[in-house]
Amino acid sequence: MITIKGVLERLTYQNSENHYTIAKLRIEKISDPVTIVGHLAGVFEGQSLEVSGKWGTHPKYGDQFKIEAYNVVLPATISGIRKYLGSGMIKGIGKSLADRIVDHFKEGTLDIIENEPEKLKRIHGIGAAKKEIIEQAWNKHHAVRRVMQFLQENDVGVYHAATILQMYGSKALHILQQDPYVIAKDIPGIGFTIADRIAMNNDGQKDDKRRLEACLIYTLLFFENEGHVYALKSKLFKSSARTSGVEQDKFEQVLETLIDLDEVKTEIDEDETRVYLKRLYQAESGIANRMKAILSMSNTSYKITKDQILENVLTRLAVKLSKEQLNVVTKVLQEKIVVITGGPGTGKTTLIRALCEVYKLKDLKVVLSAPTGRAARRLSQVTGKKASTLHKLLGFDHESGIFEKNFANPLALDVFIVDEASMVDTMLMYRLIEAMPASANLILVGDTFQLPSVGPGNVLSDIIDSDQIKVFPLTKIFRQAKQSPIIMYAHSIRNGKMPDFQKERSGELSEFYFIENQRPEKVVETILELCSKRVPKAFPHIDEIQVLTPMHRGEAGTINLNHQLQKVLNKSKGGIDARGFKFKVNDKVMHLKNNYEKDVFNGDIGIVHDVIKSENRVLVDYEGRIVEYDILELDELTLAYTISVHKSQGSEYAAVIIALTTAHFPLLQRNLLYTAMTRGKNLVIIVGSSKALELALNNNKTALRLTGLKQKLMVS
Repeated sequence: MITIKGVLERLTYQNSENHYTIAKLRIEKISDPVTIVGHLAGVFEGQSLEVSGKWGTHPKYGDQFKIEAYNVVLPATISGIRKYLGSGMIKGIGKSLADRIVDHFKEGTLDIIENEPEKLKRIHGIGAAKKEIIEQAWNKHHAVRRVMQFLQENDVGVYHAATILQMYGSKALHILQQDPYVIAKDIPGIGFTIADRIAMNNDGQKDDKRRLEACLIYTLLFFENEGHVYALKSKLFKSSARTSGVEQDKFEQVLETLIDLDEVKTEIDEDETRVYLKRLYQAESGIANRMKAILSMSNTSYKITKDQILENVLTRLAVKLSKEQLNVVTKVLQEKIVVITGGPGTGKTTLIRALCEVYKLKDLKVVLSAPTGRAARRLSQVTGKKASTLHKLLGFDHESGIFEKNFANPLALDVFIVDEASMVDTMLMYRLIEAMPASANLILVGDTFQLPSVGPGNVLSDIIDSDQIKVFPLTKIFRQAKQSPIIMYAHSIRNGKMPDFQKERSGELSEFYFIENQRPEKVVETILELCSKRVPKAFPHIDEIQVLTPMHRGEAGTINLNHQLQKVLNKSKGGIDARGFKFKVNDKVMHLKNNYEKDVFNGDIGIVHDVIKSENRVLVDYEGRIVEYDILELDELTLAYTISVHKSQGSEYAAVIIALTTAHFPLLQRNLLYTAMTRGKNLVIIVGSSKALELALNNNKTALRLTGLKQKLMVS
């Protein structure tokens, strides 16, 4: 490994989440600065660095030094320390105070601030309060550097530093040094691996009690990430033993300890023991108990006849309800909690609109909501009424993780209608039902055949299967919908029948096409032609066409398809590089995580309005609202010419093109294909192999999720 020293001249780019950095390092006696790339954190322009790594050559940007380890070199001379402190880098220390501190402590100044800050009070002008400000500023300024260096010393990837610092702040290093296994419980996915490496590097023991407790929690978090609400004890112990390298029987006492500490809960189900993380147990039990409480309340008697309902809806909406729809509306009015299900073309939206009008007739306050921003906007568009995301409606505070609305501070409403309810996971359903007044009515609307929620649980299906809540399935496909091959083929797929594509193969114009391509590269080539030449003739706007694919990796995954589609669809020059993409004016982009400050949410799609490269800023247009991103915030964006089927849930597009190859085998399931097809409103094109289509159709074994809500609802 080569080591070079220099002054950090410019930070060209830095990823705020993992600290991946591109920078210029000025080395003495070399005229041009060196480009350094790698994971750097807690560094600032003007600082001296010592970086170790190796030289490499980028095909576009030339020679680069790839960092494997680094150290911030603090100044050692009196003049250097004076300049460093006098720069204003440390809050509370200006130039004159810096001079007084350095004059007193000389070369030991920085060591005093770092290790013996109490001695600063010897300086005129520094009292207890001032000392505290300087100490906190110093710790904040150097916390990242300390954590990064500690991780390097313990052979842990420094790209995890940001996650650790975000969780613990300036206490991070102390926690890592004193009890690293704490992070195994707080940081799902990576916590145990990091903690274990640190502990083992510092003479930790394999059967250490703290290690085994952390391992068991880590394994429960893994099960949660897979969609399960609990784990069976036998499988939990087996998986924990495999992870830790310790015998299964060691975990019996560990489980008892965690139960005593109130971190996990257990239930006996026949001969098996279910093991829950406490919050998931409370959420699942809370849903069941609250629903039972609401169902026990007497429902308001609505004196309204079927003829009055028909007339009111016809007058208000110019829609005549079908016999099935009228029957459902009448019965829904008699229930405290109901579920309305149905596939495309069965009139779910019309039913929601009709219910809104009938409740309005009775002067009842109806609130419409959906799990995601896209689903809420779509609900608002089709009903003509305001609809909010569940998080916004429940007053979720991103900083604290607290919901403003709860049992003690309920929502002000009479009827709560939740659309796309299949996307609601266990934790969110708990918050929803907890914040609902017991006097109100709850209407859950959804299509149970779509993909389940990303988070743990299978809430809507469990509610239906419990037989404790009235369920009204809409089965009649309306005549207009019957004329749509998209809807008819989707129902065929739902029922496990291969659609007959003969009509669209005959040369007639259709709303649905299956284009046979065996090889992934040919699938990509066909999609590029469809998006650049053929489909835009009917759908000229970029936001009308959406390419969907099951996976991110591979030839026909989102990453490669986005790169290829950008090349053919956006000839704009310039742009800003971030996350392996170049963002250019007119690019179609998607926001990746909820950002409450910007009021933009995970899955929102927009168009790049402007790129101001001189200021490292990108402006994105979200349906007429311009949102600004600086270069460090571009981690929250990705190209969206292609998105995953999971990300498309709750949305509808004029034209949908679906990539389907046998390379997608791990995710080829009937409900995924059905979900993808039902995203298209006017045109759906599947590009792929018949074999992949058959695999998806015949795989109706959706991953079994371990949940207990059904049983909890059934217990009286």
